[in-house]
Amino acid sequence: MAATLKDVAIKAGVSTSAVSRTFTDGASVSKRMRQKVEAAAAELGYSPNFLARSLTTRRTQLIGLVSNNFHNPIFLQVFDLFTRGLQDSGLRPLLVNLSDETAPGKSLQMLQQYSVDGAIVASSTLPPVFSKAFREQGLPVVHTFGRYTSDPDVHVVGIDNVEAGRMAARELVLRGYHRVAFLGGPQAATSTIDRLKGFAEELSLHPTIQVHHSFAEAYSFNAGRAEMQRLLKLGPAEAYFCGDDVLSIGALSAVSDAGLNVPEDIGIIGLNDMEMAGWQNINLTTIQQPIKPIVKASVELMVRLLAEPDRYPEARLFPCRVIERGTLRPRPTV
Repeated sequence: MAATLKDVAIKAGVSTSAVSRTFTDGASVSKRMRQKVEAAAAELGYSPNFLARSLTTRRTQLIGLVSNNFHNPIFLQVFDLFTRGLQDSGLRPLLVNLSDETAPGKSLQMLQQYSVDGAIVASSTLPPVFSKAFREQGLPVVHTFGRYTSDPDVHVVGIDNVEAGRMAARELVLRGYHRVAFLGGPQAATSTIDRLKGFAEELSLHPTIQVHHSFAEAYSFNAGRAEMQRLLKLGPAEAYFCGDDVLSIGALSAVSDAGLNVPEDIGIIGLNDMEMAGWQNINLTTIQQPIKPIVKASVELMVRLLAEPDRYPEARLFPCRVIERGTLRPRPTV
């Protein structure tokens, strides 16, 4: 049978409360006491029972990691960073799939049933009402990849998607394209709305450039491929800003199947800089969203929220940059 807290106390010659304090973060324990307890625990092969402890502390250390875009490969990278970051901070992720949810009620009930201490909403397509509903029920919330606002209802960590759209437009102008288009993700997603807004605003400064836009059903390879196939039948633009990398990769597939070449016939720029974008057979020029720093800041903010639940909501933004590869014509040399 597994060793118990009482077994460790007997072995170390201390009280059970002393053993409990030794394995409780922040509890006051002398160095000598800690050494005795840890030595006894190691000899007996004892590990603290965090579920049992939660009954006493009323803290589960569980953080709901909420998302809805599981078919996008970039979220494998996102979840890997989140799970490791939370675990390194002494927290435990509870993955929640909201792909079929349109209202926050059922999601909130699930989080409450598992008595999570907080929630990280890792999605640019879930509407802000989800995060807001969680917060209104007293749950510490961080919305990662959420929509930037100067007066947020919840803590938001991500990028300025409007500026990312402007950045893509400037690249296409710089490279001499005259017929350009935006191929976005779901039309109702705030990330799609903001990226298109920035793209269109920047291009409005260049009235001789023709601009069109369209939307895919999802941020997915198949959706990007299907929408580009439709656009090719109508007569393609010279270059496309795709709403994210996985849409871009789907679009590249459609262009190739049509017997066209990138970037000679059609230019494509994506957004995210997911790992696949750098693969030799893809080689996608894209706008890098700094995912690793965003995830790290989200975890750090959640840790602070657990200590300060009434912390005033803030928005933390990270700058993007263009990653030059091979799907746009070269920049002009000076």
